[in-house]
Amino acid sequence: MRLARLALAAAALALAGCTSYNPLVALGFKSEAANKPTPLAPINASANPRAIWTANVGKSRGFEFRPAYSGGRVYAASADGEVSALDEDTGHLAFHFDTQKKLSGGVEVGDALVVVGTLKGEVLAFDPAGKPLWTATVTGEVIAPPAVSNRIVVVRTSDSRLYGFDATDGKRKWVFQRPAPALLLRSDAGVLALGRDVVAGYPNGKLIALDLEDGKLTWEAAVAQPRGSTELERIADVAGLPVVDGNTACAGAFQGKIACFEISTRNMMWSRDLSTARSLALDPKNVYVVDDTGAVQALGRSQGASVWKQDKLKYRRLTAPVVLDGRVVVGDYQGYLHVLSPDNGDLIGRLATDGTPVNSIVPIPGGLLVQTDGGSVLLVKI
Repeated sequence: MRLARLALAAAALALAGCTSYNPLVALGFKSEAANKPTPLAPINASANPRAIWTANVGKSRGFEFRPAYSGGRVYAASADGEVSALDEDTGHLAFHFDTQKKLSGGVEVGDALVVVGTLKGEVLAFDPAGKPLWTATVTGEVIAPPAVSNRIVVVRTSDSRLYGFDATDGKRKWVFQRPAPALLLRSDAGVLALGRDVVAGYPNGKLIALDLEDGKLTWEAAVAQPRGSTELERIADVAGLPVVDGNTACAGAFQGKIACFEISTRNMMWSRDLSTARSLALDPKNVYVVDDTGAVQALGRSQGASVWKQDKLKYRRLTAPVVLDGRVVVGDYQGYLHVLSPDNGDLIGRLATDGTPVNSIVPIPGGLLVQTDGGSVLLVKI
C-alpha cells in the first residue's frame, strides 16, 4: 500500500511542474471541493489585451512548449515533431520542418541554432532553416527548453542533471549532477544561461550557478530547507526558473520559501514562507508569485513584505506570471489570459484564446507570445 501511495505521489508530482496546484491535493489529502477551479466573475476592465495574430503550430499534448523569438521570426514546436517559423508581424508561416521525432522540450533559438528535446533523451539541433546539424543524447527526459549562450547549449533533464554541449558539433563538454532525493518535482523550467553563467533552481531548495564553459559550481544558496518526517513533506525543490535582474536573484521553492539574494555578496536579502512550483516575475518594485493554490501574490522587492494577494483565480492552474508594460499577466487552464494591476492586484483585463490550457507566456519587445496546449500561438498586445 505504501509503495502504491508513493507511485501515486510520483505521478502527482510530475504534474506539479506543469500546474499551479498542490500535488497533495491530487493525492486526495484534501477534498475535491478545495481543488475546484474558481469560476470567473465579471471584471471592470481598464486594459485591453488583444491578439494581433493567431497561428496553429500543432498540439502540445500536455507538454509545456514555449515559443522562441529571433531575427523577426517566432519559432514554435509541437509534440508531433513539427517546428514552425512564423513572421513576427503577421504570424504567417515562413516555413516549417518535421524533426521526425516526438518532442517534449523546446524550442530554443540562439547562435544560429534551433534546439529541441525528446522524452528519449535526444537533443536535436537544426539551423534556422530546418537543416539537421547534430544530435546528442542525455540520460533522462528532456521536458524543458534548452538554453544557448556563447556557443554552448545547456540542457536540463527531468532528473535535474545539467549538460553542456558544444553548439558547433554537439559534443558533450560537461555534466553536472548530484544525488537526487527520493521524490522530486518534474520541472519543465530549464535553466538560465546569462553570459558566462548558468543559473538554475535545484532540488532540496537550492539555487545554483555554474561556469558555462566547464560546468563547475561557482555559487550556491539555500532558498529553503526540507522539513517534515516523510519524503512528501520534505520536497522543497526550486522547480521554477529563478529571476535575475542586475545584482538581484530571486527564486521560490515548493513547500518552502520565496527568497531574494544579492549576487555580488551572495547574501540573502530576505525570505518569506510561501510555496510555489512556478517561475517568478520581477519589476522595479515587486516580486510576483503564483502560489500552490493559484493565488497571485506581490511581495515588495526590497524587503519581501506582502503588497497584495489576488485569490479570484484559485485552482485555475495558472502559468507563471510575466510582466509587460507595467502589468502582470497569467494564463489559465481554460485558455484565458488575465491582466492584473501591479499596484493592488485587481483584475483589469481578460482575453480568451482557444479554450485549451495556456502552456506558456513569453515577453518580447512590444508584446507577449502565448502558446496553448491546443496548438495556438498568439502575439498579444495590451
